Amino acid sequence: MSRTGKQETVCRRALVLVLATALGVASSGCAPLVAGAAVGGTVLVATDRRTAATQLEDQTIELKAANRVREQLGERARVNATSFNRKVLLTGEVASEADRQTVLRIVQGVENVAGVVDELAVMGSPSLTARSSDALVTARVKAAFVDAKDLSANAIKVTTERGTVYLMGLVTAREAQRAADIARTVPGVQRVVRVFEIISEAELARLQPPPPKQDQAAPAGGR
Repeated sequence: MSRTGKQETVCRRALVLVLATALGVASSGCAPLVAGAAVGGTVLVATDRRTAATQLEDQTIELKAANRVREQLGERARVNATSFNRKVLLTGEVASEADRQTVLRIVQGVENVAGVVDELAVMGSPSLTARSSDALVTARVKAAFVDAKDLSANAIKVTTERGTVYLMGLVTAREAQRAADIARTVPGVQRVVRVFEIISEAELARLQPPPPKQDQAAPAGGR
């Protein structure tokens, strides 16, 4: 392997490790803090296809949903509410069908929620090992998206539950298919569920940030 190839491999492995570590912190109950740090960065805000206001609103929705579910159900449920463009994906486990309906009612009542995708399971919570495995799968999928030259990794939000990978984002039909194809090749992925909001190529062009302006070089011999 060439020196350049070795460097790229090291970089990919480092990215997976960093992402897995961050996701591990998120799974321990510090998700709002990690999400805020991730979206708060200038680069991610600039490259995310949502407006800055919508990104903040999605964070607020996630925080309110998590707090209200916890207040109502306590330890009877392990619910992850992932909001993208005001659409909320619910994953995790609840103790009963009645609890599932309670979670749906609570999240649908959160301010500014435009829709809810229910992927909750009525079953016991997975082990810490299983949750750590899901976090690693998410990190690997994100790293695979970064490697893909024809895909904007920051435009896609990845969530993994029990080996099922959920993909959210504002993407074109081409990007949705490409992302799903890539995710299916990642070790540990059992199923891929697309929760995308599909936009046209023309809409994508309007959402893309303008290229940075190049400073004009001074003419030869000029002052």
